[in-house]
Amino acid sequence: MSEKRTYADRAEYIKKAVSARRKRLREMVVEYKGGQCVFCGYSRYVGAFDLHHVDGSQKAFGLSERGVTRSWERIKKEADKCVLVCANCHRELHGGIKQLPREILGRITR
Repeated sequence: MSEKRTYADRAEYIKKAVSARRKRLREMVVEYKGGQCVFCGYSRYVGAFDLHHVDGSQKAFGLSERGVTRSWERIKKEADKCVLVCANCHRELHGGIKQLPREILGRITR
């Protein structure tokens, strides 16, 4: 009689597959949002980007919240509420040093 496969038998494979999918989705959303920071034009490393929700009250979920992986359609819908910014510009935006230009706000909130 054959033994059943268990999670423990496949744990490493599953972890790597999920990690690869998250990385692929991150690359896809960065490309979808234009591939560069809306403030400074940074475009070198995908891992340095954040998506900033223009209107926090419209946020359905954080795109990297708790490592949850969602469908590409749901990610695009949520990304449409955001602007792509590099990590430095994102921190300055939250720190009140930078503000989103009106032209960006008009495009996102429509």
